[in-house]
Amino acid sequence: MNSRQDTGNPRLDEAARAGWLYYVAGNTQDQIAGKLGVSRQTAQRLVSLAVSEGLIKVRVDHPIANCLDLAQRLTSRFALDLAEVVPSDADSSSTTIGIAEAAAAEIERWLKSTDPIVMAIGTGRTLKAAIEQLAPMECPQHKVVSLTGNISPDGSAAFYNVIFTMADRINARSFPMPLPVISSSAEEREMLHSQPMIQPTLALAARADVTFVGIGDLGPKAPLYEDGFITEAELKALQKAGGVAEIVGWVFDRDGKLIEGVTNARVASAPLPSRERSLVIALAMGEKKLPGILAAVTRRLVNGLITDERTAEALLASG
Repeated sequence: MNSRQDTGNPRLDEAARAGWLYYVAGNTQDQIAGKLGVSRQTAQRLVSLAVSEGLIKVRVDHPIANCLDLAQRLTSRFALDLAEVVPSDADSSSTTIGIAEAAAAEIERWLKSTDPIVMAIGTGRTLKAAIEQLAPMECPQHKVVSLTGNISPDGSAAFYNVIFTMADRINARSFPMPLPVISSSAEEREMLHSQPMIQPTLALAARADVTFVGIGDLGPKAPLYEDGFITEAELKALQKAGGVAEIVGWVFDRDGKLIEGVTNARVASAPLPSRERSLVIALAMGEKKLPGILAAVTRRLVNGLITDERTAEALLASG
């Protein structure tokens, strides 16, 4: 089989990526090594492989080339610090396929660092699918902290809180947030956040080096509502107030502004870490999430995005 048609070969994918970075984007081999999380020698071999396999002509002759181009355009258009675009499957309605695997690869690149890092983790279906893709790793030098509470309204563990799943995959110190996802009142939230056992976790989340979050839509089947964290009346109130999406429970409108009152006054999640000194990466794709993704990248609620081709094209066509 012609290797250029083999889109399931991870080595060729990396070679195509390295070739595009070198021949199209003009990166040096040192820069490529840094971006791919490999040694300079490996980067050099990947560039050579791209040439020997015929992936490089005037352009990268590989299906991933369009993804790389879209990622570059997203980076320029929305001033992102990271953009990753995966191929779209026209026959799939999944909101996780492709981006879960790409997110897992990005998470693993960070975890392979020998220097200690703090990684903050949100919640949601896409992030859970990504964590389940992680290979077992030994990372005792790192700290992983949850941005969200892990207690559902009925007192059970929140199903899509991934800090415990991640703890099973890697040997790193993990810091869950032993709180409800949404407290019963603003006063209760303030009381919970003031507890001595919670304060260090909030402080750790604030200084995360990298953060991975999902984006939940605020449609009729909003995850916050479907998972029992808000009532139907609260969902309608959020929609009426202009809410289009949420990140770790914080609901925002089409302009990326947090909705005042309603449930935002009771969200027990830690605030998103600074986008000026750290990387906050959203994992999201699909038409339902498009308004929320657009608001998040435009308002810089996040400065990194992992998405698919169709969503990337729609974002670039907006406005």
